[in-house]
Amino acid sequence: MKRVVEFRKLLGTERTTSLSEMKTIYRNFMKEFHPDKFVNDEDGKLVAEEKSKLIIEAYHFLVSISPETAKNNIEEYTVSISNNVITDFQYKGQLLRLDFSDGNSYEYFGVSKDVYTKLCQSDSTARFARRKICTVFTYRKVTQQPVVA
Repeated sequence: MKRVVEFRKLLGTERTTSLSEMKTIYRNFMKEFHPDKFVNDEDGKLVAEEKSKLIIEAYHFLVSISPETAKNNIEEYTVSISNNVITDFQYKGQLLRLDFSDGNSYEYFGVSKDVYTKLCQSDSTARFARRKICTVFTYRKVTQQPVVA
């Protein structure tokens, strides 16, 4: 959750900021901090490169967790969490990553240690995750890896 807050603060957005508003904010920042604007200023160019990389990362991250993005991908997400088993999961500092048998991986933000412990102790991790994690926490799709048959 810390990363979410930092990125929202960097771009000056809120949870309710639409994708089109976010795109406008991103473009304005990139106009201001694009390294090509600093032709004769090497120090300024280096600072602009670092700032623009951070802005790009923040924009892509916030787009990936946007409610609009989740709404657009709900059908694929529902199929993934409903029809597949969890092949692996990792937990680190309120960030839970679930890997599904179809090759999709999702990160869930703000997952407490208590919820993670219950996931580990459950008889069916997939059922527990569907009921207590997948429909509750903010998430983003991380990867889709090809499944080897």
